[in-house]
Amino acid sequence: MPVQLLGAGEIRALAAELDVTPTKKLGQNFVVDANTVRKIVHVADVRPGESVVEIGPGLGSLTLAILEAGASVTAVEIDARLAARLPGTATAHGVADGALQVVAADALRVSDLPGRPTVLVANLPYNVSVPVLLHFLETFPELQRGVVMVQAEVGERLAAPPGSKVYGAPSAKAAWYGPWRLAGTVSRQVFWPVPNVDSVLVAFTRDASPRGTDRERLRTFAIVDAAFRQRRKMLRQALADVLGGSSSSASAVLEHAGVRATARGEELSIDDFQRIAAIAGGDLPVR
Repeated sequence: MPVQLLGAGEIRALAAELDVTPTKKLGQNFVVDANTVRKIVHVADVRPGESVVEIGPGLGSLTLAILEAGASVTAVEIDARLAARLPGTATAHGVADGALQVVAADALRVSDLPGRPTVLVANLPYNVSVPVLLHFLETFPELQRGVVMVQAEVGERLAAPPGSKVYGAPSAKAAWYGPWRLAGTVSRQVFWPVPNVDSVLVAFTRDASPRGTDRERLRTFAIVDAAFRQRRKMLRQALADVLGGSSSSASAVLEHAGVRATARGEELSIDDFQRIAAIAGGDLPVR
């Protein structure tokens, strides 16, 4: 029996059954269009037999599309009502036993996933999308690629190159793990309720080799945070507190790293930030 996707009417009926009202607090907007969830799965190149993690499955519209492609799914859902209902929805729509596992937890606190997924596919709540993505990439090195649907502004930042007006801390931190790209737009009309922001698909591929150790990542991210905390300032000023306590000491580190002291954070690649952190060495505070 092939997996059957949810229709708009069925999604609303499920929400009524569970007394679920999408809330701005949780950033919930349910996708009610089958073509859209199939598009996400197609862009993610989900293949039969793969193990996929989905964050925030909600009522299951995207979940069923991933399962329809022949993959297994580990779904992480913070809402206990939705987490409890999802297996029944899957069974009623032709999903084979064992193909879906549900983890009822806050995605920002998950430290273990059954099935060891290698692909991430999700419609992410707008208010926590970047922290969730960075947490999963840090915590699960087996994740090799993924596609997420996020608010357009967030997606553009994740995929922005150095020098772009929207390049910032999220851009640099995401690039630590590998390249990101915008992979499509999504109409507001496919959501319930209709959001007041545009959405995009963003795809990533993890680099074949790790960029550095966890300690190197933390040190580099400390430099990134300091650079963008005062993004209008030159780096010799913005990084003074973390590079010796003065603009002159920061200038010396930057010069050694081959970075202009008068540059600003938006001009630097993740390679530049990592090089600065390495040269700063033991003097750099790590939180």
